[in-house]
Formats: sequence, structure tokens, C-alpha cells
Amino acid sequence: MSRAVKILRRQELFHRFIFRIEEVTLQHELFNGSMSEEITRLILQRGDSVAMLLCDREKQTVLLCEQFRAPTLDQGPGWLIEIPAGTLESGEDAEECARREALEETGFSVKTLRRIACVYLSPGGSSERIHLFYGDVSTADRAGKGGGVVNEGEDIRLIFVPTEEAIAKARSGQILDAKTLIGLQWLDLANTHSIF
Repeated sequence: MSRAVKILRRQELFHRFIFRIEEVTLQHELFNGSMSEEITRLILQRGDSVAMLLCDREKQTVLLCEQFRAPTLDQGPGWLIEIPAGTLESGEDAEECARREALEETGFSVKTLRRIACVYLSPGGSSERIHLFYGDVSTADRAGKGGGVVNEGEDIRLIFVPTEEAIAKARSGQILDAKTLIGLQWLDLANTHSIF
């Protein structure tokens, strides 16, 4: 069901690199059918991203990446273990982006991708969605060294983790990245319900 939204003012406050912050004043339809009072919100317009859960089913491993993430430094470890991911470029298809990022970050060429979900990461303040995919890889699919794009400041360590260990790390709270948790929970359900 579509509900009414009335944009009263929209102004860009900040724009640098891929980050844009807009201030939006609006009214929206309430659940009782009336319109809300004017409210002002800041929205981080970051663009969409992709992430890939890459598995070698023959070796029963999941390919994870460890890299430095500056926003996690104040309240966390600074380095996170996560599935490969990246930002969609203008006009780029999500699957194309997933294949490009997989090659850049892991060195693996992914032929077939299966869509897991498309989710908002932090809808209270950001417009960013992440397109999550699953892909099978094997040693034969290794087409490069991976490790990220150096001139973009990427320094990625590849980690091959046994599938059950990766799922156990997600269950025990050792995985702190949301997209990785979603992917590993999906994999756990897929294995449990034999959907492969």
C-alpha cells in the first residue's frame, strides 16, 4: 500500500567522494490517515553496494576478507572479517558489479550468482541498499591475485574458512559485519534445508 509523502524542502549540505548528506523537510501520511507535522531529517546518500558470499563447496570453505575499516576503530577492532563487497558505479548492474568486486578483492572469477536479498543497512539515516549474492567458486576460477585496488587504499587479506567454522563464528558473535551475518545465516539455512 502506497502512502503519501510531501517533500517541502531538500538541500544538499555536504558532498565529498561517494558521500552526500541532504537535509529534507517533509510530511508523511500517518497510520491513522492524517498527515504528520513537518519533520526534518538528514539523509546520507551513499549509493548502493553489492556483497558476495563465495563458497567452494568441494572444499567446504567460505572465502572471507579481512581489512581495515576506519569507522569501526572507535568502538571496535578497526579490522573486520567480512564477505567481499563494493560500491556500484553509476549505471552499473548489481551482478556486473559483484563480478568485478569479486575479481578485485579475491582474484576469483564468478560465473553464476544467485541473489540472496537486497537490504537497507541503516534506514534511519542512510539510503544505501546492499545487493547480496551467493556464488560458487573453485580453484579453477582463480583469475588474479585479489587483495583489492591499491590506489583506492584497499589492503585485503583473503581467508578461506571452513563453512561450519564460519557459521559458528556468526552464531558466537565473532562476525561483526551485518552483510556477512546475513550471508552466513542464509548459507546455514540453505544447508539445513538442502536448497542447493
